[in-house]
Amino acid sequence: MVKAKAPEEAIDLETLHEAIATIFDQVQTSLANHKKNCVALYKLHLRAAAVSTQIQKKNGTVSTKYTGERAFAESFLDMLNRILGMKKGPPAADRIVKFVGSYVQYSNEKVMQEQEKAGSSEEEDTETTTSRFVARIIGWLLQGFQAKNKNARFRCLHIVSELISHVGDLEDDTYGLLREGLIERLNDKETLIRAHAAAALSKLVGSEDPDELEEGEQSVLDILLEVLASDPAAEVRRASLLNVPLTPATLDTILKRTRDVDTTTRKIMYTAVLPKLGHPRHLSLVQREQVIKDGLGDREPGVRVAAGKLLTKWFDVILAEQDERTQDGSLAGWEGDDSGIMKGLIRFLALFDVIGSGEAIAVDTLISIFVTRPDIPEAFVFPEQYWQHLTPESAVLARVFVEYCIKNGNEARLEAAALPVVTAFAFIFQEAYNHLLNVLQKIEAAKLVAAGLDEYEDEDALEEELAKKEVILGELLRMALKLDYMDEIGRRKVFTVVKEMLAHPQLPPSLIERCVDVLKEIMPSERDLIRVVVEIIVELRENEELEDVDNILGDLDDQDPDQSSATEPISRGGRSARKPRDRDAMSSEERREADITDIRCLMLCTAVLERVNGSFEDNSTLEGILADLIVPSVKRKELAMREKALVSLGLCCLIAKNMALRSFQLFMGQIENAPAELKVQVLKVTLDLLIMYDQEFFKKSEAIATQITNFLVQTLQNEEIPAAQAVLCTGICKLVLAGIINDPNVLVTLALLYISPGTSDNQELRQCLSYFFPVYSYASAANQCRVQSMYLLAYDQAKEMHDDLEDGQQMISPYDFGLMLVDWTDPAKAVQIAQIEHSPDEPVAHAELAIQILSALYDEDRSDSDKKAFCQTLNQLHIPAELDSKSIHKLDLLVSHLSDQSPLNNTANEKLFARFKSRVASQFAKQLKELDPAAYGEEEDVLKVYECIAVEPPKGGVKAVRPRPSSPAKPGGEEGGEVEGEGEGEGEQEPASRGTERTSTRSRASTSGETASAVTATTQAAEEEEGDKEEDEEEKEEEPTPQPEERPSTPQKKKGTKRVHTPGTGRGEERKRTRRGTATR
Repeated sequence: MVKAKAPEEAIDLETLHEAIATIFDQVQTSLANHKKNCVALYKLHLRAAAVSTQIQKKNGTVSTKYTGERAFAESFLDMLNRILGMKKGPPAADRIVKFVGSYVQYSNEKVMQEQEKAGSSEEEDTETTTSRFVARIIGWLLQGFQAKNKNARFRCLHIVSELISHVGDLEDDTYGLLREGLIERLNDKETLIRAHAAAALSKLVGSEDPDELEEGEQSVLDILLEVLASDPAAEVRRASLLNVPLTPATLDTILKRTRDVDTTTRKIMYTAVLPKLGHPRHLSLVQREQVIKDGLGDREPGVRVAAGKLLTKWFDVILAEQDERTQDGSLAGWEGDDSGIMKGLIRFLALFDVIGSGEAIAVDTLISIFVTRPDIPEAFVFPEQYWQHLTPESAVLARVFVEYCIKNGNEARLEAAALPVVTAFAFIFQEAYNHLLNVLQKIEAAKLVAAGLDEYEDEDALEEELAKKEVILGELLRMALKLDYMDEIGRRKVFTVVKEMLAHPQLPPSLIERCVDVLKEIMPSERDLIRVVVEIIVELRENEELEDVDNILGDLDDQDPDQSSATEPISRGGRSARKPRDRDAMSSEERREADITDIRCLMLCTAVLERVNGSFEDNSTLEGILADLIVPSVKRKELAMREKALVSLGLCCLIAKNMALRSFQLFMGQIENAPAELKVQVLKVTLDLLIMYDQEFFKKSEAIATQITNFLVQTLQNEEIPAAQAVLCTGICKLVLAGIINDPNVLVTLALLYISPGTSDNQELRQCLSYFFPVYSYASAANQCRVQSMYLLAYDQAKEMHDDLEDGQQMISPYDFGLMLVDWTDPAKAVQIAQIEHSPDEPVAHAELAIQILSALYDEDRSDSDKKAFCQTLNQLHIPAELDSKSIHKLDLLVSHLSDQSPLNNTANEKLFARFKSRVASQFAKQLKELDPAAYGEEEDVLKVYECIAVEPPKGGVKAVRPRPSSPAKPGGEEGGEVEGEGEGEGEQEPASRGTERTSTRSRASTSGETASAVTATTQAAEEEEGDKEEDEEEKEEEPTPQPEERPSTPQKKKGTKRVHTPGTGRGEERKRTRRGTATR
């Protein structure tokens, strides 16, 4: 028996569909009417729900059939079904999706209001009209997750991500299906679908109970973090980033997005994600510094601006806090007219480690705030009490403010800030130095009390106090560089304090260079500066006192003090730096004391020499230091002392050419024999000398230049220390960029290092080479030709390296490596192309590369994979239409005879080659008609092409006829693949180059010995025998060269002749290089 229930408010179900359609028609036009239509649709929903059917079962029970609800849901889903096939973009579809989310939210809110009025508990599991409607929609959308149509999948995910926040409580089965479906869609091939799946899944994080997960099952949060870290699409990573909650468990993964490859993602980190934290102290010290370092150091201006705005927000948070440190007295000693801004900045700097490695980040932070908020520096006023209560943060703040104003030329602001005059600043300086000495005395006293013990009382507190005083004094020293020393009294006072500091045997090493900077600013000339420092060194060595060994001497105690002794002073001029002493007569403690003093003196020498621009001969005072301190220390066995002595000697050589020529053998030997700790410094010194004196080392003797180049390349190939490898690579790149080294084999070595799996972890080397190759190649067309000349050799070695990869190693394919070389040699990117008109007679890198590759295609030993790579590369070349006739002739010869002389026998390769062949024929059709092959019959490079293709060159003006098929060729039969490699004389040169390759593996020790001794001998005799060498070179130039007609006759056409080609390094002409100026350390 069926009974129908139709209350008065019930709606006629036949008109329901039309009413719902009318509402959907309105909501797709504007977002403004959504709220009104939510109310109207909810009323329709309630009226439809009032239509139900009571069904009496056989057992006597009565069940309700929700006829009206079902009709409403079907009409609603019918409206949604109309947008499922629409791709992203139409605003009407997006408005409908928005409306669906808004309606579900409104319906649930109305249900909760009714439950509150009825007094029912929210925890009661009651089924409502809204809950049944939502379950029906979710079930319907889940079916679309598996749709074949990507638009349907996208729209279903889009709707779910919009309404999932408002669905309320779901049944366990529905929740499980929804969770499983969303996780599955994270692996969808469409980016938009994965992004919406990540956004929807993030809404389930808070509702998931970890205790309910099965063993080994990932939580939703873990899955989202994995998507955030590894999804290849930036849009998906952003969707996960914006929706993952910020908790201590997720912070580390989220903060890594500050280094994301996508600019927008990095920017969102600073505009949308990090501001959610509120207070910067929610991040750890390391995290704060890393976030600021990444943001302010980003290469994109937009990210830097976003990071700067975040910093100002953090500063406003700190400024609004109550100044707790004012109450404990740390900042209560001074009051300014800055409205609390300076104290706020000091508290803000406390967020960073200004005492340690975070000082640079703190400085960048301050400058960013000054730039973003220009009103902040305008409020600075320094009262007298400010300088009496200096802390590391306040000292950094004052120094950065002074430097910022001077850099921006704001002298008026400096005057308004009431900075102390030079004389007053000198007394502030003296007071800070006295505080440092007091802490040093406390440490010495504590050590005496704890004699014989490894630790002393309050060691950590005293060390931290010493570090603070050191930072304060260092900042004052840097401020002293910006003072106006027209005040003679103040200048003398500052000079006295700084000189006293340098003469103190326990001055922290980090302050030595800053003291020397101040002295250089004060002293009238370099000669006076050197004289003062030499006096300080003499004073230190004559009044030696024991100091802390741990910071300076290192492992000196492990060395035998009797292994070597300092030589007797042999000063030729100036004041002797050593008081005559006999080390054998010293006790062990006295030797330690003497060694510590010598190390400090060497540090002083290094600091001064780095700041000297005059020649060594103009500063005779240095001769005493060289003979009595530097040279004896070089001969010592202790690494700490020898390293500093070699650096000082190298700096002396940079201002003394004769000394550099005499000492070069020493540095070359040290490269081979020095331990890892010392090798990096020796390499820096050696490379500086080579750049500084390139004329003496590379131009006076070609043999010596070749030996030095080979030694550097061999050392680079065999070096295993990453830091030394990076330094050597950087130095060689500088030599090549300056035009000092032009050997293509060096370019081959650098290119292979760039892609080698062995250097994948050496980011410093990779970054250097990624900058070097584009800059070098695009600098000139001549450089591009040098890079082009190494193509085949580099390709072959890269292929061999790729074939020998071990498990776990990765590198780019040889074809991709070839494309890199193609990009570097693109003539359209050369700077000279844009600035001056290109001469038709000059070689074009891509045309020469095409000739090289085509010649390599004639090598029958090449595999099909090589020929495929060559054919693909040929189609990537940019060959200009205004190419010279000889190059066009060579291209035509190589292209025309390939199918007859060395067919590719591969359909794919033949099709690739046919494209290039037709391109050459159409691009140079006019030039080929007017071309006379006999005009180039005696050109050496053209004869090499004839020899390569095994065709006899034309004689006596008779035009050679290019072979043309009499009938249409079969597809891919005549027009074969492209090959890289220049065929000009390479068959003759390859065995030699391979021999050189084997020779390069010989012992490094023997090579360095021969190179060093040869360099020394040549440099000493270079000036005396320069005239004789010039005469010898003239005689060599007059020697007759073989004429083309004396070459043996080229064989007739022979199909399938085997040829071996080796990449040439040039085309015979001398290329003039430009000399770089001087080296900079």
